[in-house]
Amino acid sequence: MANKTETARRTAQGIFQTWEDRKTLVKQEMDAERAHNDAKTIRLKAQRLEKEAADAETARIDAENAPPATPKTRVKRAV
Repeated sequence: MANKTETARRTAQGIFQTWEDRKTLVKQEMDAERAHNDAKTIRLKAQRLEKEAADAETARIDAENAPPATPKTRVKRAV
């Protein structure tokens, strides 16, 4: 009887240890993927901000070099 009890205990501990190992591995993979996505997000945000700054500078230069707007003349209507 002691042999069956010991075998059952070993099997349960083995299953639990395997489950813990898998859980740890999955957490590590998720952390690695999260870190990769965070790095990608930071890189894309930096590119977007750089592009927005360049576009704002281009718009500012275009506004300075644009000819002045001509005032609209009002048309008087006879009532």
